[in-house]
Order: sequence, then structure tokens, then C-alpha cells
Amino acid sequence: MFPVIITALLLPAFAVAVPTRQVDHALTPISNWGDNPTNLELLAYFPKPMPAKPAVILALHACSLSGQQYSEENNYTAYADERGFIALFPSTKNDGNCWDVASNKSLTHNGGGDSLGLVNMIKWAISEHNADPAKIFVTGSSSGCMMTNVMGGTYPDVFAASSCYSGFPAGCLAGAPASSPGSGDPACGSGKAHKTGPEWAKVVRDMYPGYNGTYPPTNIWHGTADDLVGYGNLAETLKQWSAVMGVPFTRNITDSPELGYTKIVYGDGTQLVGYSAVGVGHTVPCNVEVDLKWFGL
Repeated sequence: MFPVIITALLLPAFAVAVPTRQVDHALTPISNWGDNPTNLELLAYFPKPMPAKPAVILALHACSLSGQQYSEENNYTAYADERGFIALFPSTKNDGNCWDVASNKSLTHNGGGDSLGLVNMIKWAISEHNADPAKIFVTGSSSGCMMTNVMGGTYPDVFAASSCYSGFPAGCLAGAPASSPGSGDPACGSGKAHKTGPEWAKVVRDMYPGYNGTYPPTNIWHGTADDLVGYGNLAETLKQWSAVMGVPFTRNITDSPELGYTKIVYGDGTQLVGYSAVGVGHTVPCNVEVDLKWFGL
């Protein structure tokens, strides 16, 4: 059985609750973290005090934004001190600030594209700041969500979990000349790029040939009123990870985590969860409280 994803009449978008405290944590520019084939930039926030083995959250911005702007938008730094994690905010200045989710280099384990530069940031945090390799997480919105899915496919053994807002399946734009939602196959941006679960799963597995391990638990968010990255991508992305992980749909939970949202549960809910947000456009606001619980932080 496949989940019934709500497509009701549009309702006003509901804001996601965030802490009332003001985020004023300064970010530190980082250079020389390792091989950086696509000239990415990196800003980091380090918790105070620094734990002996901090967790890491890699947070990926949308097209046209920067790491600095995404840090101001998602509010992760407001929690870093009390939860004990390093927050990494990379930036790409290529292709309209869209992450490379199209080239063979980026879609291949150790292929040399954006995905390699990003995973080297993680390796740097582990080697230079004693970050806990068992507590590495990735999240992103729009293009950052698309890249989050790619990171789950190219480096599944690096990440403990991921969270993804308003994107499309890993590898949907493979071979396209650019990585914005409107480039290459327009079906990806419109949410009409349909494949079977096994077909989508093959796309992921081909990113890391020979890998036989597990893939990071993932939650996927999308709004029914998204007119930039079509709502149909929620079903396709859930279909992809359901097949990769081998977990079937089990149930819908209405008005969860808040009014107008439907939680779409696969298996026992520990590996794959979707969130359908009625009336919410592009992008669904980051729900940091839900993310941190998902990450175990």
C-alpha cells in the first residue's frame, strides 16, 4: 500500500515554532579543510563549551542563498551550545548558488564534485575537533534538500541521519547541464519525474557501487502549495528511500507535528518519515525541534 498524501484545499501556512531567544552567534570562516574541487566556502559555529566529542550538523542552503543566510533562516546555532554540536554552513557560488546535483562527479562516491568537498568538511571536523563519527547529520532546503539526498547516496556510511525540506529525489537531475529546478528535465522541478521504487533505488545505489551497508534514516518535508519544486516530489522521494531501506508505508498521522501537517510513517518510524504540509509553499519552514529529536540531540 502506498501512503495517502493529503492534497486538500489550500489553507494558510502554519509557522513552525522556534525558540524565543535571539540567535546572535557569530560564525567562523574556515579554509583548508581538505580537497575542495568546486571552490566551496565554509562557515562554522562551535559550541561553548566544546564537548569532548561534539556532534556535527551539515546544513545546506537553497539556490541563490549562502551559508550565512541559511544559518539565519534555520536557527540551528540557537541550540548548538546546549545540545553540543558543531554547525557547518557551506556555500556554493556556482550555478546560481545551486548545489551540484547533476554532474557525474558529484553523484559518485569520491567523484570529485560538490559532494566530495562537503564530505571533506565532515572529515575535517572529525580530525581537527574530535567530532563524533557516529553523530554526523545533514539537512537542507530546496537545492540543499536535493544535495542532502545526494549525500545520503554518495556517502551513506558518513551520516547518522538526514532531514530534507522541499527538494526532489537523489539523482533526478543526473546529466542535466545545471542544477537549478528549472534546468535539465523539467519533470524534476514539476514533481512529475516518475519511477518505480526499485528504479529510484538503483539511482541511489549506483552512486556508491559495491556499498552493502545501511543508509541514513531520513525525514522528508514538502508543502502542497509548492509552485517551484512540485509537491509530487514528496511521493517520489519517499518511494526512493522506502525502496533503498526496504521499509514499507504503514500509516498516516494527521495534524502532526502541527495543525495542517500529515506525518507519513514507514516501518516503525525510525528509518523513514514524510511530512505533507497543507497550503505551505516553497519552502516548508525548518522545524528544528523535530529535526534535533530525529537526530537524537
